[in-house]
Amino acid sequence: MAEGIVKLLGFWGSPFSRRVEMALKLKGVPYEYLEEDLPNKTPLLLELNPIHKKVPVLVHNGNILPESHLILEYIDQTWSNNPILPQDPYEKAMARFWAKFVDDQILTLGFRSLVKAEKGREVAIEETREQIMFLEKEVTGKDFFGGKTIGFLDMVVASMIPFCLARLWEGMGIDMIPREKFPELNRWIKNLKEVEAVRECIPPRDKQIERMTNIAEKIKSA
Repeated sequence: MAEGIVKLLGFWGSPFSRRVEMALKLKGVPYEYLEEDLPNKTPLLLELNPIHKKVPVLVHNGNILPESHLILEYIDQTWSNNPILPQDPYEKAMARFWAKFVDDQILTLGFRSLVKAEKGREVAIEETREQIMFLEKEVTGKDFFGGKTIGFLDMVVASMIPFCLARLWEGMGIDMIPREKFPELNRWIKNLKEVEAVRECIPPRDKQIERMTNIAEKIKSA
């Protein structure tokens, strides 16, 4: 089942495809990476993911998988070494819950709502921090959300918050997760950067700030 060519269609600045790369690297799975130019989507991407027309898309043994959470679970079940999802059913369910929380609520509030909040920016910042505080509590006293080793939720949160949204906030002059308010999250981010599979998937800071700022400007003017 695990043999065969693995291809990943992704984009350097996408948190959704970078988290999949983290998982593949952590598992030691050889893969062919195909970089997409998102404004000019390739015919291959449109063919493989005709519904969403987005990255990432994983191709393995004729199986075509879109959507990063599904891909992470598929990778974990296909390659059993270095498990990334908790084995306990409750812990596994909660990891999925928090991952959805990050990709739905924090992305919406800390990105689109914040960018559009011309007059109520301080309110949007405080509301975003209130949401992030749930993650602060969740990682308190642990090396990673997954415990002693990096796991599913770490990949989702890492790719979305410190290595993507934080670059937008930096470009807007906002220190969203200051060390004095979020000591546990900042400690966790430091731990992340010591993991080679994570380090290799961190987008270039200046390039990501420029990209996120450009997206924000388009949302404002829309």
